[in-house]
Amino acid sequence: MAPFKVKRVGILTGGGDCPGLNAVIRGVTKPAIEHGMTVLGIIDGFEGLVEGKSKEIYNKDVSGILAMGGTILGASNKGDPFHYPVEKDGKIEILDLGEEAIKNYKLWNLDCLIGIGGDGTMHILNKLSLMGMNCVGVPKTIDNDLDATDLTFGHDSAIFVVSAALDRLHTTASSHHRVIVVEVMGRYAGWIALHGGLAGGADIILLPEIPFDWEKVYEKIRQREMQGKKFSLVCVSEGAKPKDGSIVQKGHDIKRTDPVQLGGIAEVVAKNIELNTGRETRVTVLGHVQRGGTPTPYDRILSTKFGAFAIDLVARRKFGRMVSLRGNEVKNVKIKDAISKQKLVQPKTQALVAARAVGISFGD
Repeated sequence: MAPFKVKRVGILTGGGDCPGLNAVIRGVTKPAIEHGMTVLGIIDGFEGLVEGKSKEIYNKDVSGILAMGGTILGASNKGDPFHYPVEKDGKIEILDLGEEAIKNYKLWNLDCLIGIGGDGTMHILNKLSLMGMNCVGVPKTIDNDLDATDLTFGHDSAIFVVSAALDRLHTTASSHHRVIVVEVMGRYAGWIALHGGLAGGADIILLPEIPFDWEKVYEKIRQREMQGKKFSLVCVSEGAKPKDGSIVQKGHDIKRTDPVQLGGIAEVVAKNIELNTGRETRVTVLGHVQRGGTPTPYDRILSTKFGAFAIDLVARRKFGRMVSLRGNEVKNVKIKDAISKQKLVQPKTQALVAARAVGISFGD
C-alpha cells in the first residue's frame, strides 16, 4: 500500500507570543500551498484545538506578515489539552480534554498538525503523537531553553531589546551616579540575561544557574567606585536567587501547566544594594516588551527556514519530529528527545567565560 499524500495541514502557535511567529506561519503556508496542500490556522493555540476554533489560511493571509510581531492566529499559554481550565459554579476545574483535541483534528480532516512553541508545546505534541496524531514541532521561545536546538527563534529579538534598554540605561545611570537593576525574562534559564547583559555592557549579571552571594554583588559595585566609576548596571534574570534563598514569585495561576509566576527579584536586589552600599538604586522591569514588536533580521531568516523545513518534513511524512538548528544548518530530532532535558547556562558556556574575562561579575 502506497503511503498517503498529505493534503491538509493544521498550524497553531502554542504558549506565549514572540517575534518570528508570523514569519514561521508564512514559511509554512507558502510552500504548503505550492505542494498542493490546504492550511488550517487554529485560533489561540491549543485552546482553539480543544474548543474547535479555526480559519482557513490562504496565500493572501500571509502576505506582508514577515516583519510583524505577535501572531495572526492568536496565542494562549493556558490551553494545555491535558491540563485544561474549565469554570464550573464559579470555581476553576482542571480537566484532561486530550480526546477533544483529537476529535477536532479528525473533524477538520487534518493529516498533520504543526505546533510552534516552546518546551510546553513540545510536551503536548508528544502526548498527542502518542494518541495517534501526526505532529511536527517548531521550537519557539525567547528563553532559548530547548536543549535539542542550538537556538530558538525569538531569542535574538529579545536580547536585542535587552541590549538596547541597557544602552539607554547606561547613560542615565552614568549621569545620576546610580545603580540601575534591570529585570529580564527567562524563567529558570539565564540565556536572556547572559546574552542581553553581555551585549548591553552590564557590570553584574545574575542568573538562575548561579545562586549569588550578596557580598560579591556589593564588592563589585564598591570596586567600580574605587576605579572612579560611579554607576553600575545589574542585569538580573527573573529566576535568579541568592545563595540559601529562594526564587521570588509574584503570583500563582492554576490555569497554567506551570502555575508559578516569576517576578520581583529586581526590587529585592535593588533594595539590598542601596541598604548595603549607600548608592542610590533604581529598578527597570522590561517585562513583555522583550517578546513584543518586530523580529530582528536574524529571527526572520531563522523563522522562515524553520517553517519551510517543517512543511518539508510534513511532505515527506516525517511525523513526531521537531525542527532543530545545529550550527548553521536546520535539522530535525524526535520530539520525545527534544523534551528530555532543559538547556541551561553551563559553567563552560563560551558567553559566560567571555563575560568573566571582560570583568563582568556573576555574584559568585
